[in-house]
Amino acid sequence: MLKLNIEKQLGDLHLNVQAHIPLKGVCAIFGRSGAGKTSLVNVLGGLSTPDSGEIQLGERTLFTNTDSCSKAVNLPPEKRKIGYVFQEARLFPHYTVKGNLNYGVKQADKEHFTQIIELLGIEALLERYPNSLSGGEKQRVAIGRALLTSPTMLLMDEPLASLDLPRKRELIPYLQSLAKSLNIPIVYVSHSLSEILQLADYMIVLNEGQVVAQGPLTEVWNSDEMRPWLAAQELSSLLNAKVVGSHEHYPMTQLDLKDGNHLWVNGLLDSSLQNSSLKVRVEANHVSLCTSKPENSSIRNILSGVIKELHPNDNGEQVLVKVALGDDELWANVTSWACDDLGLRLGCHVYAQIKGVSMGPTDIAQSH
Repeated sequence: MLKLNIEKQLGDLHLNVQAHIPLKGVCAIFGRSGAGKTSLVNVLGGLSTPDSGEIQLGERTLFTNTDSCSKAVNLPPEKRKIGYVFQEARLFPHYTVKGNLNYGVKQADKEHFTQIIELLGIEALLERYPNSLSGGEKQRVAIGRALLTSPTMLLMDEPLASLDLPRKRELIPYLQSLAKSLNIPIVYVSHSLSEILQLADYMIVLNEGQVVAQGPLTEVWNSDEMRPWLAAQELSSLLNAKVVGSHEHYPMTQLDLKDGNHLWVNGLLDSSLQNSSLKVRVEANHVSLCTSKPENSSIRNILSGVIKELHPNDNGEQVLVKVALGDDELWANVTSWACDDLGLRLGCHVYAQIKGVSMGPTDIAQSH
């Protein structure tokens, strides 16, 4: 685990973070501007020193000055073996892409070099200079440069923030490949919930320098702490699903949930995804509730669950309903009239009809 227990005063901001982050996968750091996201990764990278606490990456202590320690430790950035990718690529304009990639590499490893450039799709760029590259290409080179130093952790501070939408879409698949291929933790700072949904496995939410939520992405996303970040009409749920196969007669894919419910989505997934796990996103406004199982409906996805929470909004027009599907949770946004008419209450068994499903990182599948 990456273990954090640090405090630092930054003007009016008191950064106070206690967290345990897995040593593989992407941990997203999310929060408003000024919440302390960049300050936290600067502390991790050694660019800023905590006032007190400790940072331990696996078996290595990067920083400690607690009363219980016999000797203070504060490894400088060059000894932490951490790669850092900033918002801007920060490439050397007078070096070719190959020169930029090899900058800071102490011992050349041809096999590792080939692996990284193939992973990032930059083989054709090696002899070009930065001024001839697109924003997305520059960021891929910057990521490659960080990875070629063989880091034990990769820090990414809003690497897509300066890119336009087409360049973001270009880079996202490479970031997804990185997350699957690298056996190191990636700490990814972003204020974009869309990016986090596509990339993260774990999530930490910061507010005014304090951790208000942390844990696996689906757990945090479905938590009450996330509701204030989204308007009711934008609220959505993340469900853990497994690809089990395709329909015998129609081009549709079946996904199974842990509690025995299943979902159908349009289209046939690549056969390599058979039995693999993925996250499914369902918008609260795409869910309707019934107290008896619907019959003769065009909607194919009808999930059985139990009401876990009810949250009327301030004006009394809508009620957010959280439905437990085993360990998974599903939000539904219904009118107060419907809630009263159906007699919805805690512990009530309901059937959730789902019209729209977002599946995987970038593909949208509409179910009917």
